[in-house]
Amino acid sequence: MRHRIAHRKLNRTSSHRKALLKNLSIALINSEKIETTLPKAKELKSFFDKLLTAAKKGDFNAHRAVFAILQNKEATKKLIEEIAIKYSSRNGGYTTIKRTRVRRGDATQMALVSLIDG
Repeated sequence: MRHRIAHRKLNRTSSHRKALLKNLSIALINSEKIETTLPKAKELKSFFDKLLTAAKKGDFNAHRAVFAILQNKEATKKLIEEIAIKYSSRNGGYTTIKRTRVRRGDATQMALVSLIDG
């Protein structure tokens, strides 16, 4: 049982997991939809929703906080100046997960993560 377990380890070290979520978030910001495995998608949803909530403030400190996590100027700028404005009146639930297929190589459930229309 997974009682009181905060997140999925995804069979990675903490630094590798942090880099994975950062790169998935940057890809989601740039293309607004990505396909990944279902456990990664579920973990990304929580991570990205918290990131977007911080970006919705739109001030200088929000820029710093988001950039500290993403380490990508273009993605930070797009998130705060374009994406966060669309969701200014929404209180969470910015992404959706749709199961797509079973990957042929290892029979892993794949999922499409996309931003909800603001």
